[in-house]
Amino acid sequence: SVQLVESGGGSVQSGGSLRLSCGASGDTRSSRSMGWFRQAPGQEREGVACIDSYGRTTYADSVKGRFTISRDSANNTLYLQMNSLKPEDTVMYYCAASERWWTRCMQSDYSYWGQGTQVTVSS
Repeated sequence: SVQLVESGGGSVQSGGSLRLSCGASGDTRSSRSMGWFRQAPGQEREGVACIDSYGRTTYADSVKGRFTISRDSANNTLYLQMNSLKPEDTVMYYCAASERWWTRCMQSDYSYWGQGTQVTVSS
């Protein structure tokens, strides 16, 4: 298993930037693929960006060109650089990990979740 702890959320004005971080500890086989998801109240958890064991990345259409996912394998840390933030990006963001070598960036592909970090973008 793996434990995930997110940080870096906060409040920013529209057009601003934030960088989320996710520290992973435990069995590295449990975090071959990792991703960022977000969930608004009453909504399903949406895949924002994912990176597989080969370094391939997947992005939701709504964040392409604005968000960048990356990982520092040596330090077991996952990042999400968020630029040109919009009010509609306001939601709770979750880090996730999977034993799978690659994923569809869907909630069902991931077994381990962080506690979430809030991002608020004001207009």
